[in-house]
Amino acid sequence: MGWHYAALEDRLARLGHLEGALAVLNWDTAVCMPEGGSAARGEQIATLRRLAHDLLTADETGELIAGAEAESDLDAWQRANLREARRRFVRARALEPGLVEALARATNRCEMVWREARRRSDFALLRPHLEEVVRLVREAAERVGGALGLEPYDALLDEYQPDLREDLVRPLFERLARELPPLLEAAIARNRPALRPGGPFPLSAQKTFVRALMARLGFDFRAGRLDESAHPFCGGTPTDVRVTARYREDDLASALMAALHETGHALYEAGLPRRWLGQPVGEARGIVVHESQSLLLEMQVCRSAAFLGFLARELAAVFGPDPAFAPANLRAIWHRVERGLIRVDADEISYPLHVVLRWRLEKALLSGDLPVAELPGAWSAGMAELLGVVPPDDARGCLQDIHWPSGAFGYFPCYTLGALLAAQLFRAARAALPGLEEGIARGDIQALLAWLRLRVHGRASLLPFAELVAEAAGGPLSVEPFLDHLRARYLAA
Repeated sequence: MGWHYAALEDRLARLGHLEGALAVLNWDTAVCMPEGGSAARGEQIATLRRLAHDLLTADETGELIAGAEAESDLDAWQRANLREARRRFVRARALEPGLVEALARATNRCEMVWREARRRSDFALLRPHLEEVVRLVREAAERVGGALGLEPYDALLDEYQPDLREDLVRPLFERLARELPPLLEAAIARNRPALRPGGPFPLSAQKTFVRALMARLGFDFRAGRLDESAHPFCGGTPTDVRVTARYREDDLASALMAALHETGHALYEAGLPRRWLGQPVGEARGIVVHESQSLLLEMQVCRSAAFLGFLARELAAVFGPDPAFAPANLRAIWHRVERGLIRVDADEISYPLHVVLRWRLEKALLSGDLPVAELPGAWSAGMAELLGVVPPDDARGCLQDIHWPSGAFGYFPCYTLGALLAAQLFRAARAALPGLEEGIARGDIQALLAWLRLRVHGRASLLPFAELVAEAAGGPLSVEPFLDHLRARYLAA
């Protein structure tokens, strides 16, 4: 290992420590910070972010990267670490500080206005602020795209999933837009009546139950926590994973599946290679891969008939007998599909159609083909085409998500691409692990977890996205395993 690379790795480790501290501060902000601490916490986070940015974009960082690239004695992991460091450096240096500050101010202001606009269901209130965010995001995408040799929208996709390109997304989403509406129609016709669990379910019992289930699935509470927040999330660091859940005494089902979803994220983080913690190559391989891990656990495993049979016994043992806990009834609850207005409440058939709509609209907004003022109408037309419903107001239409007001253009496709990858990975795992279904029926996923640790978690960011998918899932990212999964679950029974 040459001197330049060794010095670069040390510098990147310091950057990783700053980012780890930010992750824990952000968790604390969402979970247990008193209201009076918000102003000081904002300054703390801003200071650490500025220190991290300055460390990454300093001339010395660029000199160390260039020097290391000339060294010939690096192994595969070190070369990949250098590749990822170069990517981060180029992206960060592509934006002038003035543009970064303008975008931060605009998104912060837009987020605040969005909350009020959604409450009042008044898009006109948000419009001028969103126009400014779109303008600045477009400028930033052009700058970063120019630095990386990418089209502007590809530069945005690449921020959330390195190496993801529109040429991959387009044919997959066009196929989903054609095939999912009739599949949704057929599945709705097969919905079965379901009993809702009686309740009330004491919050203390729910928390104990969720904690025990997470531990059974492989979550290590010696290196992680389960807490509460307004919106469930997974944060922290790989050796200190922070998961949150949200509970209601009258709704056991939603809290349980949300916690299992976040556990999928947590297991991925916990499985990242210890040797490379704090280095770019040791990080998760992008949002698509992260979503694939949470959706694999929630949708492929925990909503399967095999697992719901196990869950039925566990629920009855803890909460007492209830006809709603019968396996067939749990399937009726968690396999119900419908045309809905709200993305976050959507089932796994209709959810991708919500994402396809947002993908179409955000591209049109950024290209200028869709003026911001026309977004509500375009949203309603798209919902009618893809889902057969039209929102009665802006709050249940184009104001329902915070992503665009916060500047997160290019993020939405990752959700559905993660679902495709989850189905593809699970198909490969079933072929490789003959007793997998029997294990799931006992609540035992250790064989699956070991398989994922070897092929996905433990590889971190060693491989480019397409190579990781091909090696782990047996081929390029495809719609077919996902569609086969939906047909088997919703149409075959």
